[in-house]
Amino acid sequence: MNLNLMLLPAVIFLILALGTCGAVDTIYVDQNIKDGETIVSANEKFELGFFSPGSSKSRYLGIWFKNTSPHTVVWVANRKYPLNDTSGKVILGRHGILSIVNSGGTIIWSSSNITNTNVIPIAQLLDTGNLVIRDEMSVVWQSFDYPGDTFISGMKLRKNLITGREMYLRSWRSVDDPFPGMYTIRLFMGKGKYPQVYICKSSVIQTRLGPLDGIEFAGRPNSRHGSNRIYKTEMVVTQKEIYFGYSANSTVLSSRSVVTPGGKLEIWVLSMQNYVWMQDSTIPTDYCDNYGLCGPYGSCSTNTYPNCQCLKGFAQKEKPHDLNPYNWTNGCRRSNVLDCGPGEGFLKLSSMKLPDTQNVVFDGTMSLQECEIACKDNCSCTAYANPNITRGSVGCLRWFGELIDVRVYSMNGQDLYVRLAASELLEGNLISKSSFSRKYGILIAILLISFAAGVGLAVAYACRKKKIKRHMKGKRFHKMNGTVQIDDLDELPYFSLHEIAEATDNFSISNKIGEGGFGPVYKTVKLIFQGVLGDKREVAVKRLSETSHQGLDEFKNEVICIAKLQQRNLVKLVGYCIHDNELILIYEYMPNKSLDTFLFDETRRSILDWPKRFHIINGMARGILYLHQDSRLQIIHRDLKAANILLDNDMNPKIADFGLARKFVGSDNAVSTKRVMGTYGYISPEYALHGQFSTKSDVFSFGVLVLEIVSGNKNRGFFHEDHSDSLLGHAWRLYKENRSIELMCPSLNDSCIISEVLRSIHVGLLCVQHHAQDRPTMFSVVLMLVSEGVLPQPKQPAFFAGPSEQVQSVSSVNEYMRTQLYAR
Repeated sequence: MNLNLMLLPAVIFLILALGTCGAVDTIYVDQNIKDGETIVSANEKFELGFFSPGSSKSRYLGIWFKNTSPHTVVWVANRKYPLNDTSGKVILGRHGILSIVNSGGTIIWSSSNITNTNVIPIAQLLDTGNLVIRDEMSVVWQSFDYPGDTFISGMKLRKNLITGREMYLRSWRSVDDPFPGMYTIRLFMGKGKYPQVYICKSSVIQTRLGPLDGIEFAGRPNSRHGSNRIYKTEMVVTQKEIYFGYSANSTVLSSRSVVTPGGKLEIWVLSMQNYVWMQDSTIPTDYCDNYGLCGPYGSCSTNTYPNCQCLKGFAQKEKPHDLNPYNWTNGCRRSNVLDCGPGEGFLKLSSMKLPDTQNVVFDGTMSLQECEIACKDNCSCTAYANPNITRGSVGCLRWFGELIDVRVYSMNGQDLYVRLAASELLEGNLISKSSFSRKYGILIAILLISFAAGVGLAVAYACRKKKIKRHMKGKRFHKMNGTVQIDDLDELPYFSLHEIAEATDNFSISNKIGEGGFGPVYKTVKLIFQGVLGDKREVAVKRLSETSHQGLDEFKNEVICIAKLQQRNLVKLVGYCIHDNELILIYEYMPNKSLDTFLFDETRRSILDWPKRFHIINGMARGILYLHQDSRLQIIHRDLKAANILLDNDMNPKIADFGLARKFVGSDNAVSTKRVMGTYGYISPEYALHGQFSTKSDVFSFGVLVLEIVSGNKNRGFFHEDHSDSLLGHAWRLYKENRSIELMCPSLNDSCIISEVLRSIHVGLLCVQHHAQDRPTMFSVVLMLVSEGVLPQPKQPAFFAGPSEQVQSVSSVNEYMRTQLYAR
């Protein structure tokens, strides 16, 4: 007896024939099903059989919806190799290969899968429309893995990130010919690991859908069903693959998406009561759905003429009279160049199609506030948004580089926050939308700005005097003829304003040697302090600026802190002056200025060879340890950065600028503040986001400094062509791949000691770990730098969002706290 016939009774399936308009539920090995045979179908929704599309005489094996009007094919097997007559057969071989054979016995199409199972395979058409070949254990092949031009519930657009294999839709060549056409719908994911869907003609993007807002593709203005979707979408990203799919929410409606021979994505809905197809929506919908129509930083709207306009803060690259209203390929450029200054901010644009996400960083755990801080903390970040409307304000997209394919939607758009220069934000706040002409608008803006500036200066002056008077009350000051001195600081010399003005040639610009968050710094030109200081050394005079966010509190704080601190790695304060509104500090002069003037200068960084850099790292560590543990006033600095590390003649580091320093007594517990001040790129996450600072906040800043010293790059504004992480994230990537040495500045190749470089990077990463409790103390840091023992393994740094790890959030937040950030 034939072995196949012996197995048939053990398999409880209905054997059906395959016909022109019929279907087959199960095909067995050696069962030859011919085109044209009479059949009975057991599948309620789909049929499998041979058909001829439209006016064509060619025959194809396909799957279609059953009893619908019009006849709707969802999958074609032999779309490249049609049969020329009705003599074709379908054969399922012993190895699980499904084949179509023509009248001459030639195989014109096969499923090309091979299984080594000893169990006889079968082929089944499921009620999902999926044709599967299975054995007793599993499915070995399925038609859903080889989609044609149609996407139905249960299918997936998929891309294997390891092998690169894609599953995408491809149009028919014409309505009568299922041969693969020019248009495809593909799932794409850039470096930022955020997927999106394109309609392409050959390899050229024609339309970009989306992005997904958590419910559907954003900006579907002509969708019939709105929020009452008959299906729910799903976008999944793992280390191995990405895929998009949807499943039906309704038992009385079904749907399909098809890419047409003309390059449109049509979405149709089928009523299971009358089996009639109704078109739900079409993409592209209008002129503005053409990809990148308005070029970089251009935005398209169907309600304006021309349809393309520049985003606020941007202007046309071409002159208006040279620009074809239908050709904006060159797009726009910034009206004012960004300088990464503290006044930069973000303008909210509503109801937008978010830009192309090929160059983004995505973090699904960040709040919108955290997203803004992370974007502002990196000078290369041009915009941010929360793409997911289903999770409140959680989810962060950050764009790096040009913003492409932006449009205004009439409905279902999203909020986009675009980075602008301070002057653009000011102008945007002062100029109202009115019916005045542009000429009068500009005139009014100038008048308003001038008036506001005058009022602002007057108010600032009055507030400053009032603030100083208020702080005088109950403080240890005494005043005489406009001069104020601090009591209990007899060891610190006091100088008159007249003496200081004479020494600096009345604060001449030619004697200015720098400027920080406190104000300008001058070098003395006359040795008027010789008699007081007992030598002829030069000094640096730091004068509080009228625009500084620091005031009398910070000034007094710095005087008292530094006057009582004595350590070789702390800058020495040699005097002070308070006279009316003038607040002045006098320091020992550092001829090599600050660390950042060497570290981030292409021509001067070579002066800092590795022995000097390692000496600076160790000196900073000892100085911070003294502040935290060994001084009579235990201090948290709160503003450690390269600009606040001064260098003497011998390149010895000295920590400066104690205006934000705070005293603590014998405890490392975090203290909360409602006024967060510091420098983006150096502030720890718990301080930046929640106003909580401790000695571990200084440890974080020290870790950033170490990585900057090793690499010669700024954390804020760091850019790498392979990703959009900060310097901390880049160092973390290299560390995990055992390539930390690649972080080192190329100028150190001839002077480096590799073990010291690697140890410094390792210690730096330990210091910038996200959670404060994971960071070492400065005592441990000093020991780790000078020892040769095994170091603990660091955890991921703050503000890092790699492909598989997300930035964690601090869970304990005072909901009534109001944190205000000031960049210095």
